[in-house]
Amino acid sequence: MSARKQLPVALTIAGSDSGGGAGIQADLKTFAALGVHGASAIACLTAQNPKRVLAIEPCSPKMLLQQIEAVFEELNPHAVKTGMFYSAENISVVANFYKNEKCPLIVDPIFVSTSGARLLEPKALKILKEKLLPLTTLVMPNLFEAEILAEQQISSIEEMREAARKIHSQFGCAVLIKGGHLESKAQSQKSKATDVFFDGKTELLLSAPFVKDVRTHGTGCVYSAAICAALALGNDLPRAVQIGKKFVTRAISDSYKIGNHFALKFF
Repeated sequence: MSARKQLPVALTIAGSDSGGGAGIQADLKTFAALGVHGASAIACLTAQNPKRVLAIEPCSPKMLLQQIEAVFEELNPHAVKTGMFYSAENISVVANFYKNEKCPLIVDPIFVSTSGARLLEPKALKILKEKLLPLTTLVMPNLFEAEILAEQQISSIEEMREAARKIHSQFGCAVLIKGGHLESKAQSQKSKATDVFFDGKTELLLSAPFVKDVRTHGTGCVYSAAICAALALGNDLPRAVQIGKKFVTRAISDSYKIGNHFALKFF
């Protein structure tokens, strides 16, 4: 009998999306597509669809911690990503747990949904900045989130580069600013979606053709999950970021229709 293949484990700590397009559901699909075993710790439940978020209910801090402990006890994750926390208490749970962990941690600092719903309590931002980001390997803000973290306006790629350096200097982690929604004179035609990566030594400008006439849900979740999976497979951070960019670009390009909405394609 031949030996069975052993897969690396990636853990997502995030919210559950009842519509299946983002959050835990999207993360696990991404992990499977990239050949890693996906484990999960649900930080909150949402009642949502591609159009709107109807309700949010955070998991109790005790239960969130027990989920994380259960995974680490037997599965030994090779990389971890976080998504929607919603509550300050649950950010503190992860930060306190991670003080003693060494595996890579990817933070997708989800503040607001694509539909405009607030997905992070106002008081939680302070905890995220003070407790979690200093323990993080890579933080992946979109433009709105990067403006808050860097405390500056961003309207060009040069300002994205400046903001990435500010965030790295303040928190000590690598930064990937997602520029898909950048609206500037340089990108008035939106011919390319450009992201900026900076880890203190290496800077990457990651560009891909902008996919027109497709409005997708969950791209940030998929992007961060793909990077997490690439790290779990043994890639270094710059290479993992490039793999993530390629994966999410293809997922958008190959997206399909569900009802009146678009969904990302994972396989």
